[in-house]
Amino acid sequence: MSRAFVNEDATQGQIEIPDRAVSGRPNLVTANGIKMMDEKIASLRAALDAHDPDAPGDATAKERQAVLIRDLRYWQQRRSTAQLVTPSEGPIDEVSFGTSVTLRDANGQQRTYRLVGEDEADPTAGLLNWTAPLGEALLGAVVGDEVSFDPSRPPMEVLRIER
Repeated sequence: MSRAFVNEDATQGQIEIPDRAVSGRPNLVTANGIKMMDEKIASLRAALDAHDPDAPGDATAKERQAVLIRDLRYWQQRRSTAQLVTPSEGPIDEVSFGTSVTLRDANGQQRTYRLVGEDEADPTAGLLNWTAPLGEALLGAVVGDEVSFDPSRPPMEVLRIER
C-alpha cells in the first residue's frame, strides 16, 4: 500500500508525559499561594515560548517541552480550582488554615508552622500542608493543647497561634 494514503498520527514525534497527581482534597490556598501559582504559570509560558523542541543536536528537547506542557497544564488546573482562604478578623482562638502556630516538642524545642495549601507547602521554610498528618492534627487546636500525629513520637504543646 502506498504511504500517500496512510493517515499519519497527528502526535507523531511528540512525547507524552503522564499528568502530575492531584489530590482529591479542596484546593485551599492563601493569597501567597495564588501569587505563587500565577508566577509559576507565567514562568512556564515564558519557558515554552523560548523553548525550541527541534534544536539540532538536542535529543532531550522534545522531552523537556513535554514536561513544560505537562507542568503548565497542572498549574493551570490548580489555579482554576484554587479556593482563596483569607484569615478572619478578630482574635484567633484556634488553629485554622492560614494561621501560624508555635509548638514546643518534648525536648523543649520550639517550631513555628503556617498552615497553607498543598502546593505552597515547604516544611523547611515553616509552611505546612494543611492536609499533612501534623496539619490535620493541628486544625482546631487551641493554646495549651497537646497535639500528636504519630503514635511513636511524644505530643507537642501549642504555645501560640497568630494570623
